[in-house]
Amino acid sequence: MDYERGQYTSASNIVIMGSFIIARIKPSPMPSIDPGVDIGHVHLRVADLDRAIGFYRDVLGFDLQTRMPGAAFLSAGGYHHHIGLNTWESRGGSPPPRGSTGLYHFAIRYPTRRALADALLRLRRARISLDGASDHGVSEALYLHDPDGNGIELYWDRPRDEWPRGADSAIQMVTAPLDLDGLIAELP
Repeated sequence: MDYERGQYTSASNIVIMGSFIIARIKPSPMPSIDPGVDIGHVHLRVADLDRAIGFYRDVLGFDLQTRMPGAAFLSAGGYHHHIGLNTWESRGGSPPPRGSTGLYHFAIRYPTRRALADALLRLRRARISLDGASDHGVSEALYLHDPDGNGIELYWDRPRDEWPRGADSAIQMVTAPLDLDGLIAELP
């Protein structure tokens, strides 16, 4: 079989994403998780709490909900917290070395393309460099690292009826360059 890089097919036993080809051996014997389940928050160890708060609040725009000795909790829309930050075991520490296991990145989903464009503008104004920007067909995404080296994906999902699908109706994600100027053009 000939598989094109950057394609993702979920209906078959083959998954191809980027340069990785993963063969699914067999489906899980357990029933799928309830579709109402979501990831409520991420809690990160950081070296400098003030610096981390400055990034998540002042650059990305999250609201600081609670601060206590060694920890802070931020959110969007008044939720108790989407992001927890702490220095309990990491004050003054350094990021894990490349090649070690752990978190690759976490993703923050924006409700609209325009909201993602606003996030890109905030990053540009703060002179934060992107590690990448991709159009995945189902979503558009910006990739970066916070001051502590934590990988972050900022993205918005296209409406489900616009997701690319194959002849078998399986979602077919791609990894194509994202037009950043076109994204910024969403802003007034």
